[in-house]
Amino acid sequence: MKVLNYTELIVWQKSMDLVENIYLITMKFPKEEIYSLTNQIRRAAVSIPSNIAEGQQRNTTAQFKYFLSVAQGSRAEVETQIRIAMRLSYVYGSEMDKILGLCAEIGKMIHGLENAL
Repeated sequence: MKVLNYTELIVWQKSMDLVENIYLITMKFPKEEIYSLTNQIRRAAVSIPSNIAEGQQRNTTAQFKYFLSVAQGSRAEVETQIRIAMRLSYVYGSEMDKILGLCAEIGKMIHGLENAL
């Protein structure tokens, strides 16, 4: 079955869940972080489903793979930034575990999609 729209991709759907979780968690970050860590982690999270969507809508498999690679990089950014937030005591065990679990799942799915292409 050919995917006609990126919204059909489970990896895109999971990435949207990640964005929602990141926004909810970062609402609790200190106000002085609004233009630094809060903004950075939100932008990285939004980049994941955005690049999956853009890549899927491109004309070639090579372009789709490129955008999946960019999404994978943004996923790694989110993982790193959530670990920074934990070190600064902005996020705690269960919240971090949820985000890292989603990131790991998304990473495997992106990798699988790249291999399937």
